[in-house]
Amino acid sequence: MFLSKAKKRPPEMTSPSGETLQEILGLQAGDCKSHSLAVVTIPPGKSSSAHYHKDSDESYLILSGQARLTLDKKDYKLDAGDACLIQPQEVHQIFNESDQELIFLAVCIPAWHPDDSFDITDSEIR
Repeated sequence: MFLSKAKKRPPEMTSPSGETLQEILGLQAGDCKSHSLAVVTIPPGKSSSAHYHKDSDESYLILSGQARLTLDKKDYKLDAGDACLIQPQEVHQIFNESDQELIFLAVCIPAWHPDDSFDITDSEIR
């Protein structure tokens, strides 16, 4: 068993687009290779970058706030309690267009690693 204690977790990562990610379990936190678990916070008016994962399934569970998820050029509204599965190769971006923080759990199988995140430019989305 591995116990993830809040005080011993890896430092938060903040992306250029404004989201903050705190890994709870994964390659950085507990050397967990099978999956990763992170809390993601997106401030009002910010988003993740548009990206895809070559190998990983990624699931989101919205804990608080509202989100607009763009998945392969289609928009979905997500509210607290909603969950979604994003499969490998699906281009996705999550937006917080509200005036409250958006907070959600992200689970990747296998565990997330930077070499499996591929950013997409605006011109590639269109």
